[in-house]
Amino acid sequence: MGHKVDMVTSDMDPSSSATTGYHRTNEDGIDVHWLPVPYSKRMTFRKRFAAFLHFALASVLKTAALEGDVIFSSSGPLSIAIPAIFGATLKRKPLVFEVRDLWPEGAIQLGVLKNPAAIYLARALELFAYRFSRHIVALSPGMKAGIVATGIPENKVTVIPNACDLNLFHPEVDGAETRKKFNLEGKFSLAYFGTMSLANGLSFVLDSATELKRRRVDDIVFILHGDGMERATLEKRAGHENLKNVIFSDPIREKRKIAELVAGVDVCMTIYRNVPILASCSPNKLFDAFAAGKPSLVNMPGALQRLVEENQCGVFVEPDNPVDFADKVIALKQSPGTLEKYGRNARALGERMFSRDVLAERLGWLLESVVATGKGPCPPLDEEWK
Repeated sequence: MGHKVDMVTSDMDPSSSATTGYHRTNEDGIDVHWLPVPYSKRMTFRKRFAAFLHFALASVLKTAALEGDVIFSSSGPLSIAIPAIFGATLKRKPLVFEVRDLWPEGAIQLGVLKNPAAIYLARALELFAYRFSRHIVALSPGMKAGIVATGIPENKVTVIPNACDLNLFHPEVDGAETRKKFNLEGKFSLAYFGTMSLANGLSFVLDSATELKRRRVDDIVFILHGDGMERATLEKRAGHENLKNVIFSDPIREKRKIAELVAGVDVCMTIYRNVPILASCSPNKLFDAFAAGKPSLVNMPGALQRLVEENQCGVFVEPDNPVDFADKVIALKQSPGTLEKYGRNARALGERMFSRDVLAERLGWLLESVVATGKGPCPPLDEEWK
């Protein structure tokens, strides 16, 4: 869109772990400033928090040293607000704060943040970041509601969700290699791809696999792809219970291969632990499924349920109800016409509402508006995801 962009981010590549300080590359015209920070999805919450804080504090001077008209800070974690606030203050530039997770409420409800003093400080930082920002971007209607509930004016928050990569994920991508690799011919397959954390609650998938095993249904398989602190526990349980209908797939750095994985299965799953705050999520994996033209199975009531049901591009299963899960999967397997319709509708929804190009233009216009007016969009943007 003609703007000069600097990005400050972390480098988790093991090969760069010995590097001290920032190194810089140019990625498609964007100057990217990389700071090596030890991090893994298998880390405990405390170690991940330490990594987040390390990056936040080390990024203060780098952020303040860069020139620009506006600072755009994308969170979580919430600690990313620290360098953004300092940079905006020192450079006297407006800050636009994007909320990708409702911190710290999510950590509190999941039971990983319990210390009263830490909760107080986290909530204080959250509210200060909201109030300091000229405008706030929320990834979902639920996140916007959560931000407004803290006392922030509704017209200060705009919903711009995660986007569909309509070129990478596409109904024409060949999934033959995936079907051969996992021996899926003649079977009905469902895939989860993403982080295996406490928030995802993937034990629910294993509960459903157990229910199908109890019914002696042997032609339905679940593929769990990715990594995270819960993966080892899930694998141990699947092995102990001899769940041959659950396949664990190792992480892939190349996203094209993930697109091929999605192309090779019948249904994509978006699963979360049954915790109220997680109903506000805007999961990348769901929008990738839309782009790929794949039916979705979701277990979060609220916005995600309405999205798939009202647009007839998937099914909702009751959280913590493996019987309902098994019933819905069997019904999908027995209705190839419905599956095909859901897939067509999913792609159409992605093109209509969640195109990456359209949403990028919306974000670009918002940032320009903040620079020009000092406060952000007014009137609100059209076609928000309700």
